[in-house]
Amino acid sequence: MSDAKRITLITGANKGIGFEVARQLGKAGHRVLLGARDAGRGQAAADTLRGEGLDVRFVQLDLGDTASLAKAAAEIGANEGHIDVLINNAGVALEGDGNVSTANLDAVRRTFDTNYFGTIAATQALLPLVKKSGEGRILNVSSRLGSLTYNADPSWEYAGVKMIGYNASKAALNMSSVILADELKDTGIKVHVVCPGYTATDLNGNSGPQTVEEGAEEIVRLATQADAAPSGSFTGREGPAPW
Repeated sequence: MSDAKRITLITGANKGIGFEVARQLGKAGHRVLLGARDAGRGQAAADTLRGEGLDVRFVQLDLGDTASLAKAAAEIGANEGHIDVLINNAGVALEGDGNVSTANLDAVRRTFDTNYFGTIAATQALLPLVKKSGEGRILNVSSRLGSLTYNADPSWEYAGVKMIGYNASKAALNMSSVILADELKDTGIKVHVVCPGYTATDLNGNSGPQTVEEGAEEIVRLATQADAAPSGSFTGREGPAPW
């Protein structure tokens, strides 16, 4: 990988795993574009990391607002010129999600709007900037809950976590990642699907057994190591994950 400073955009980076990834990549020498929907929280998060001596700039973007994404892309194009690493980290898990027979359909739709459609919209808006990088890569933050193999295994440790909105949106994200990897196979851009693991964040009421430092580990590895994994693969801290 080039010794030039890498430019990395992380969506949903004002807190949780995204914020810790921003911190770790900043410490690794990346120029971090900290993406967040809420301008106040995003700017405060960027200020915190700049206070630690890191090269971080806040970028306002909303995955549900195509005008916001277009504005962010234009701003990055004017300021940085390209993106080396796009980390699609923003995601939601909403109250009302659950089994097929009982889930609130509005919660399911809103989950898909962010986790799936929003990620595709962000990728479409920012991909031209990734194509301007000599060593571009796209990391889609998924979950083992999106694995059909794990969901079909009653002995899996999280077999009881059946949320049709969240699990299915991550499974759909996995599929779009495989298709994107194929689409970009001749461009030199690598596409990775990454499961950070069950990490204590606001997403799950801080119930996960992992720390945010541990949750950031695989994402940072994929963002910094040239041959961390084949394009189109699905990995986590424990290694390759089944589709």
